[in-house]
Amino acid sequence: MPKEIRREEVRKLIAAGAQLVEVLPSPEYEEDHLPGAIHLPLRRLDTEARTILDPNRPVIVYCWDTT
Repeated sequence: MPKEIRREEVRKLIAAGAQLVEVLPSPEYEEDHLPGAIHLPLRRLDTEARTILDPNRPVIVYCWDTT
């Protein structure tokens, strides 16, 4: 079940092997993204997540939106 977590928890989870996924559209991801993030646009999340992500590792999904 998704839940909001704070920056320090993100750091701990990544250090423990979690996958960081940015769901930004391609132009925004190319312009600026978090180091080490996997790019998986929101529109493709349902169809591609199972082939791209390791099901045995936690997943952190991140999207920055100014609207």
